Amino acid sequence: MGADRVFAYGAAAGLLGDLLLGDPRRGHPVAVFGRAAGAVEHALWRDHRGRGALHTAVCVGGAVSSAALAASAVRSSRTASVALTAAATWAVVGGTSLAREARQIGRALEAGDVEGARARLPHLCGRDPQALDADGIARAVVESVAENTSDAVVGALVWGAAAGVPGLVGFRAVNTLDAMVGHKSPRYRRYGWASARLDDLAGWPGARLTAVLAVVAGDDPRGAVRAWRADARKHPSPNAGPVEAAFAGALGVRLGGTLSYGGRVEHRPVLNGAGRAVQQGDIERAVRLSRRVGWLALGVCAGARLLKRGRTS
Repeated sequence: MGADRVFAYGAAAGLLGDLLLGDPRRGHPVAVFGRAAGAVEHALWRDHRGRGALHTAVCVGGAVSSAALAASAVRSSRTASVALTAAATWAVVGGTSLAREARQIGRALEAGDVEGARARLPHLCGRDPQALDADGIARAVVESVAENTSDAVVGALVWGAAAGVPGLVGFRAVNTLDAMVGHKSPRYRRYGWASARLDDLAGWPGARLTAVLAVVAGDDPRGAVRAWRADARKHPSPNAGPVEAAFAGALGVRLGGTLSYGGRVEHRPVLNGAGRAVQQGDIERAVRLSRRVGWLALGVCAGARLLKRGRTS
C-alpha cells in the first residue's frame, strides 16, 4: 500500500471518526498544543515581530517535527500508518463540533431564546454577542460555519494530501496559533504578525478549494460563482473572502456588514448584496452545505494523490 492509499484510507477513517465521535471533551491534542504554545508565549513575549516569528517557528516546527518522527516510526507498517493518519485527521478536523455548536445556537433561536443563543455564540466565534439581535446572531453563525469549513476541515485535508501526517498537524498548528495571537489587539499587533501571515499562506489553497466545492455542492451554483467573483476581494481576509462569498451565493443570503469584535466595531463590505437577510433556518442549510463540502474535499484530495501516483508510475 503506497502513501497515497495510506492517506486516502486514513483520512476517510479520521473524518468518519469525527462524524461519529466529535471532539473529546478533555485532553484534545489541539488543546494540549494550545497550552504548550501559551507556555512558549509566556517565555518569549515582547512587543516585537522577531519574537513573534520565533514563537511561530518554535511551535509550528515542534509540531511538524513530532508528527514527522511519529510517521517515520510507523512507516514500515501499513496498518499503523493508516491508523496514525486516521488519528491525526480525527484530531485536527472539527466538522462535527462546528456543526454541533451551530445547531445548538440555531435551536435556541428557533425557541426564541436569544439570550441562550448569545451565551453559546462565543463557543463558535469571537463576535460580541450582546451587540447582536437574533438575525445578527444567525448571520454570525453562517459566516463562522463557512470560514471554519475551510479552516477546520478542508485546509487540513489539503495539507494532509500534500504532506501526510506532518501536513495535517502543521496546518492545525498554524491555524491554532493564528487564533491565539494572530489578531490585531495591542498585545499581538506585532507579536502575532508572523502567525497571521503564515496562516494566510497555509490557508490559501484550502480556501479556494472550499469556495469551488461550495459552488458545486450549493443550491445556486451560478449565484455562488457570481458572489465569489464580485465580492471576495472586498473582504479584509484573503481566505475568508472567497469562502464566505461563495457560501453566501450558494445559500442565496447576504453576509458581511457591521461587526463587533472585542469592543471594536468593523464595517465590512456586504457579500452577495442581491441575497436576502440571513434567517434562523439558514443555519441548518449552512451546516449541511459544510458537510457536503467536507466529504467532497476528501474525495478531491484523495483522488489527487492517486492521480499523481498514476502519472509518476
